[in-house]
Amino acid sequence: PAENAAIENKVPPAAWTEENIATMKAQLKAMGLSYDWDREGATHRPDYYQHEQRMFIEFYKAGLAYRKESMVNWDPVENTVLANEQVVDGRGWRSGAPVERRKLSQWFLKITEYADDLLEGIKTLENWPERVRTMQENWIGRSHGAHIYFALEDTPENAPKSVPAETLEVYTTRPDTLFGASFCAIAPDHPLATSLAENNAELTNFIEECNSLGTSEAAIEQAEKKGFKTGITAVHPFDESIKLPVYVANFVLMDYGSGAIFGCPAHDQRDLEFAHKYDLPVKPVVMPADGDADTFLVEDEAYTDDGVLIHSDFLNGLSVKDGKKKVIAELEKKKAGTGKTVFRLRDWGVSRQRYWGCPIPMIYCDTCGVVPVPEADLPVTLPDDISFDKPGNPLSHHPTWKHCKCPKCNADAQRETDTFDTFFESSWYQARYCSPHSDKGIEKSEADYWLPVDQYIGGIEHAVMHLLYARFFTRILKKCGYLSVEEPFRALLTQGMVTHESYKDKDGKWLFPSDVTIENGKAVKIKDKSPVAIGRAEKMSKSKKNVVDPEIIMQDYGADTARLFMLSDSPPERDLQWTDAGVEGAWRYLNKLYRLVVKNIENLKQTDPALTSQARGNALQIRKQVHKTIATLTEDITNFHFNKAVARVRELSNALDAFQPQSDVDQAVAAEATSVLIRLIEPMIPHLAEELWHMTGQETLLCDTPWPTVDKSLPQDDVVTLAVQVNGKMRGTLDVPANANREE
Repeated sequence: PAENAAIENKVPPAAWTEENIATMKAQLKAMGLSYDWDREGATHRPDYYQHEQRMFIEFYKAGLAYRKESMVNWDPVENTVLANEQVVDGRGWRSGAPVERRKLSQWFLKITEYADDLLEGIKTLENWPERVRTMQENWIGRSHGAHIYFALEDTPENAPKSVPAETLEVYTTRPDTLFGASFCAIAPDHPLATSLAENNAELTNFIEECNSLGTSEAAIEQAEKKGFKTGITAVHPFDESIKLPVYVANFVLMDYGSGAIFGCPAHDQRDLEFAHKYDLPVKPVVMPADGDADTFLVEDEAYTDDGVLIHSDFLNGLSVKDGKKKVIAELEKKKAGTGKTVFRLRDWGVSRQRYWGCPIPMIYCDTCGVVPVPEADLPVTLPDDISFDKPGNPLSHHPTWKHCKCPKCNADAQRETDTFDTFFESSWYQARYCSPHSDKGIEKSEADYWLPVDQYIGGIEHAVMHLLYARFFTRILKKCGYLSVEEPFRALLTQGMVTHESYKDKDGKWLFPSDVTIENGKAVKIKDKSPVAIGRAEKMSKSKKNVVDPEIIMQDYGADTARLFMLSDSPPERDLQWTDAGVEGAWRYLNKLYRLVVKNIENLKQTDPALTSQARGNALQIRKQVHKTIATLTEDITNFHFNKAVARVRELSNALDAFQPQSDVDQAVAAEATSVLIRLIEPMIPHLAEELWHMTGQETLLCDTPWPTVDKSLPQDDVVTLAVQVNGKMRGTLDVPANANREE
C-alpha cells in the first residue's frame, strides 16, 4: 500500500511513509495512548532491516533459506508474488485481483521443517482463542496416508526422464478407498503434463487456463473441475484388469503430496463433480455401519463419514481406520506403495518483486553462483533515485543499483532485485522492542527477560500469516542463538475491526468519506456533485479509503469522545461500526458527566469522608453500588470487557444523578461516589477525568493516584442481578440469591 500510494501521489515511498508516521504518532499522542516512545522502531529504516539481512544470511548458511524455481501465486495488479497465506478466495489479499500461476525463481524459508514442532506447540497456547489454534492446526494440516505406485500403460515416448515413464506416484489420505478409484489425475505443472504438452497445443492451452486459477486451494475448490484426458492409463495395484484413465486436472496441486491423485468419486465431493462431468464410474466402497452393500448408492453428494468397507476385496467388512492400516501393509508387501505423513503447509516464499521492502542480501556471480553480501557491507539499502514509470520491479530497471562486484572473485555480478515480503519485518519486531537501540538487533539477555509477550492483540486475519510466521521465526532465531523462547506470544486477543461504509465514484475509484455528502437522500461527490455508489460497511483500510481521520473527531468532539465511543460500542473482539450517531451519543454522555461532577463539587470539598460509615437507606445503597462497581469494573478491564466497564460507569453515574442528599452523611456518600466515579472513568477518558479531578480541589495528578479499593465491611447484597446477553447484546436481567450455586 505504501508503494501504491506513493505512485498515486508522486511521492517517494520513504517520504510518504515518514510523513504518515509523523501524522499517526501525533494522533496517537493526542488520543492519550500510553506508549513507551523510547522503544519506537520503524521497519523501513536501515537501522532496523540491516539486522534481518544479517539473520537471513545466517538462515541461508544454516540451510533454512534456499532459492528454487516453482509455481507461485502472481498478483497481476501489484505485479508481485504472494505467499499461499496471502491469497484469499483466489484473490490477492490487498488488491482483490484474481491470482495467476507463474513459474519463477524465488527465495523460501523452510517453515515445513518446523511443521511438526509448530503443530505440537499449539497445545501450549492455552490463552489463545480456540478459533485461531484450530485455524493454525488446519493450515499446517498434518495427514497420514500412503504413496501408491501405479504402473502406466500407453505412455508417450516423450515422457520426462525425471519421472519413470512406467510409474505414476500418487499420494492419498484415503488409501482405504483404493477399490473405488475410477481415474487418476496429475497437476498442470506435473513433469508428465509438461512433457506431454511439448507436442500437444490443446494440452498447452489447457495448462495455461489452469494457471489463471492461481495456486490457492480456495480458488481451486470454487472453480469448475476440469480435466484433459492424456490417453495414458494407470493399472490398479491390486487388480490388473482395472485400468484408470489419467487426466491433467485443474484441481490438483503439484506442491501437495506428489502432484498426482487417484479419484474416488463416491467418497470425495471434488472427485464426484469431476466424474459426473466426464461420465466416469461412481463406485461406493464405504457405507454406514447399518447400510446394505447391495443397495447403497452415491449420487449427488459424496459419502465422507466413517463406516464399513464394501466392494473392496480383502478389505471388506473392515472399518475405515483398520482398512487404512491393512491396505498400507499390503501395498508395502507388494512394493506398490508405502505409508507416509505429509503436511498441507508449504515453505514460505519471501521474495517480492517490488521496490518498497528490505533488499534481499544476495549476489549472483556467473563464476561463484549465489554469494551472500559480506557482513561489512550491510545494510544493503534501497536507492533513492527510483522510477515507477515502467511496470514491474523498479529495482530491476534501475541503471546502476543492481550492478556490483562478486565478494569472492571480484568479477562483475548482480544484486538480488527482489525484496522481502513485509511479513519478514513483522515476524521478529516483538524481540526488537526488548532492545530497540542495540547494534546487535536483539540483545539476548533483554529478550530473555521480556519475552514471550504477556498479552498480544492482533486481528484474526493474521491467524495463518503473521501469527504463524512469528511462531516460526521465534524458533529459527532460537536455533541461530538470538533467543531462548520458542513461542512469541503467551496470550492472544483477536480484536474486531473498525468498519465504515465504502464509496466509489462513477469511474470506479475509491473515495474518502470526507469526499462524500448526502443530498436529497443520495450520495454525491462534494467536489462536482457526481453520483457516488455506497458499498457495505467493511474493515477500514487504506486501499478502500473508508477511513475516518481521528483529527476531525478530536477537533469537533475531543479525544475522550472518540475513546469512549470505541470502548463502549461493542466487546473488543467484535467489529465496531463507526457512526456519527455513536460519536454524538458518547459526547452527550461526557457533557452529562461534567454537569454531574460540577453539581457535587461543593460536597467533595466540604464533607468529612468518615461520615460514610454511618450511611443508611438510599445512601447505603449508593455506597454498596459504588464498591460493587469498583470490584466488577476492575474485573471487566482486566478481562478486556471495556464495553461492560463503560456500562457500569454509566449505571453508577445515573444512580448518583438521581440521588438527592438530605444530610451531612448523604453528602459524604455523594462525595465518595463522585470521587470514585472520576477515578474509575480515568483509563477511558483521561483528559476529562484529570480536569474533573483538578476541579474537585486535588493537587496531585489522577494518573498518579492509587486505584480505588473495595470496602469489604459493607454488607453484601442478598440478591444479585445477572445480565443475560445474546451475541454480545444485553437482552434482559435475572435477580438470583447471592448464595445461589452454579446449577441454581
